[in-house]
Amino acid sequence: MKTRASRHVLAVLAAAAALAAEKASPCCPPETKPAAAPCCPVVPPVAPLSSRSLYQLDATWTNDAGRAMSLSSFRGQPVILAMFFASCEYACPVLVSDIQRLRALLPAADRERTRVVLVTFDTERDTPAALRAFRERSGLDANWTLLRGEETAVQELAMLLGVKFRREARGQFAHSNLFRLLNAEGEIAHQTLGLMGDVSPAARVLAALPR
Repeated sequence: MKTRASRHVLAVLAAAAALAAEKASPCCPPETKPAAAPCCPVVPPVAPLSSRSLYQLDATWTNDAGRAMSLSSFRGQPVILAMFFASCEYACPVLVSDIQRLRALLPAADRERTRVVLVTFDTERDTPAALRAFRERSGLDANWTLLRGEETAVQELAMLLGVKFRREARGQFAHSNLFRLLNAEGEIAHQTLGLMGDVSPAARVLAALPR
C-alpha cells in the first residue's frame, strides 16, 4: 500500500513529466486542436530539386575549417562555383581575382547574399590546413567557402561543370579556367570562360537572379 508521502512523490514526478512534455512539444495535441490552429503552425514542404540541380549530388565535402558539408547547404542563395588547387602558381590566383572583380561590380546587397565556392581537385595535398592558408594569403572573407572531397566526387563535379584537369609531372595541374553561376536551386545560370575577361555579363546575371 502506498503511503501518503509516496503518493505525493509520484504526483510531483508526474507533474514534472507533463511539464517537460509540454515544453518539448508546444503544439496542441491533434485530438484537441486542428492541425492549422495557431499553436500548431503548418510547415510548408520543401520543394524537390530539379534534375538540373547540382545539389542532387550526395557527396560530402570538407571545408577549410575541417567541417563536413554538402553542396545542397548553399540552397536558397546564388553561388559562384569554380574548381582550383591551392598550390597553383598562376591561373588559380587569376581566377580568384576575376571572381573578386565580379563581386566588386555587384550592389552591396547582392554581393552579401552571393556565396563563392571553390572546390579543389588536388585531393592529396589540399588538406583543410592548406585551403586555410590559401584563404589567408588570398584575403578571402567569410562569403568564400573552400572545399575538398574524395577523388570520385571531384571527378563527378568536374564532369558536370565541364572542367578538365590533369596532374603534370612536377605536381602542378593543367586545367580549365572557368566559373559557373548557380541560382538558388543549384542550377547553372551562367558560365564565364577564360582569365582576365569581361565579368560584367556575369554580374548582370547575378543581379537578375530571383531573391
